[in-house]
Amino acid sequence: MTQGDYRGDYPRRASDFRSATPPYIPPQALEGVRTRRIMAVGLDLILVSAISVALFFGLFILSFGMSALLLPPLFPIVAFFYNGLTVSGWRMATPGMAFMDLEMRTMQGEPVPFLQAAVHAVLFYVTWMLPPLLLVSFVTSDKRCLHDIVADVIVLRRSA
Repeated sequence: MTQGDYRGDYPRRASDFRSATPPYIPPQALEGVRTRRIMAVGLDLILVSAISVALFFGLFILSFGMSALLLPPLFPIVAFFYNGLTVSGWRMATPGMAFMDLEMRTMQGEPVPFLQAAVHAVLFYVTWMLPPLLLVSFVTSDKRCLHDIVADVIVLRRSA
């Protein structure tokens, strides 16, 4: 096939170019989401830190100190499973998010599967290394951060 053989002149229909239209989100579902998310992150960081410290000391004692060099990456591992398991669970939120009356859903309105929730957590912690990326939520109409957009999720207030 030469360069001139491909012209791209095949029939095109409007249905071939379907774009993902964002779902309708009631304004009350986004009220105070940023502030609540900040407070939820604080609560979740305290919980993840407590779990990590407890596991560190438990494993340190059980291994008679032999695992001391292997335990420092414990916090990211705990955070990965903490976010993945809690967000993909029946509450659709971490304990901090649930306390702040928030839930996470996919952009299609479905519960977030484990892998997508865990990847969202990894992207969240990467975003913390570049704090200006958190400012994206001020320019998006649905208050989504960059890691939310990449993971294709949205954080909403729980419906009453």
